[in-house]
Amino acid sequence: MFYVVINMSESKKVIAAIATAQAAGGVGMIRVSGEKAMEICDKVFKAVSGHKLENSKGYRAHFGRVYDENGDIDECVALVFRAPHSYTGENVVEFSCHGGLYVLKRVLRAVLAAGACPAKAGEFTERAFLNGKMDLTQAEAVMDLIGAQGKQAADAALTALGGTLSREIESNTEKLVNVCAHLSAWADYPEDEIPAVNEDEIKSAIESSSSLLQRMIDECDAGKVMTEGIDTVIVGKPNVGKSTLMNMLTGYERSIVTDIPGTTRDIVEDTVTLGDYILRLSDTAGIRTTTDVIEQIGVDKAKDRITTGELILAVFDGSSELTEDDKRLLEDISTCNSVAIINKTDLRQKIDDDYIRSKVTHTVYTSAVNLSGKNELINALDQIFKTGTFNPSEGILTGERQRSTACAALSALKEAEYALGSGFTLDAVTVSLEFAVEELLKLTGERASEEIVAKVFERFCVGK
Repeated sequence: MFYVVINMSESKKVIAAIATAQAAGGVGMIRVSGEKAMEICDKVFKAVSGHKLENSKGYRAHFGRVYDENGDIDECVALVFRAPHSYTGENVVEFSCHGGLYVLKRVLRAVLAAGACPAKAGEFTERAFLNGKMDLTQAEAVMDLIGAQGKQAADAALTALGGTLSREIESNTEKLVNVCAHLSAWADYPEDEIPAVNEDEIKSAIESSSSLLQRMIDECDAGKVMTEGIDTVIVGKPNVGKSTLMNMLTGYERSIVTDIPGTTRDIVEDTVTLGDYILRLSDTAGIRTTTDVIEQIGVDKAKDRITTGELILAVFDGSSELTEDDKRLLEDISTCNSVAIINKTDLRQKIDDDYIRSKVTHTVYTSAVNLSGKNELINALDQIFKTGTFNPSEGILTGERQRSTACAALSALKEAEYALGSGFTLDAVTVSLEFAVEELLKLTGERASEEIVAKVFERFCVGK
């Protein structure tokens, strides 16, 4: 049962939105959902067969034309889905037209003029959740899948959308609910001769549930790296090859490369896929002592990014000896997740790489000439972020909401375990177990507040 406060007047509205990207394409789609979706769409659509959408069975496609008060707009295919067998669990019509923005916006305006209301961001998926078509973790997986930029991220999102995470949580919750029910019945109805609670069974349920939650929490950071990407900062003194590394990773000339030190004055950003990793790259200005006021601003920005980046790629010129600027940089990144990139390995090497390895754990040798070093960098990332155990086919927690809720449930289970082992009354154990159950139900959305639901769907795009 869902314990979410629902505004019934809002839920009865027919909503409509463009559900495809806001750009020109071969085909575009307008989605309409609500009890009277077919009735409204019949006002703007005429099937060549003469049949009304209102009389159509579900899972039927009708070819025809859409029109407004000014006449024909476009040829169109209308797909009809009848409740509850639709994405939202309501009556749904999807108009597929030619994908020009003018055409799509005009069709949407016609549907709105016929009585529909503009859909809010994520409102179609929100209705699917409220109508029991998916739980909250599956709803969050929808946006994770839309935003996936790599195979691992897409696989993990698809697994969550299929309900793997939900089933693991529900199975866990059921064990704890059964224990709580037994404890409550035994305490409240002693005259009914209910069998005494076996403390070993309670301990076993707590341990198995704690083990599952701990595994999910431990893997959450690795999962976040694979699904959301890594905030990666490229730093180094001028003319060591930072911009060349940026261009090598992006596959095109994203940063300007010259032999003139200080060419990069501001931060240049891009997102790339390296193996299974998504790197959100920032190429920064060369870090050095300078009297140039404008260049100094760029240097200050670069130093600030070292403190905020999740991964630092520090580039050094292998054909030159280390300078004081290089050594200061090594000190600055010594406590960060960092990789020392020794560049220009195609030239005669003069750099003291032993000194670098004494300050930074991971060192990779690269050359812009032969594009070497990518596989070595991937191996370094595997070691830093410990993603070797990441398995997208398992239930993976994604996002801070899921992680914090799982942590709260695990904390309550540890309290229950402590109370049980310390000789506290079983009432104290029951209170902690019931709190853990409450948090797990929040995780799947079975007892989600309206505020939590709104927070989840506010990051959705309109049309989904």
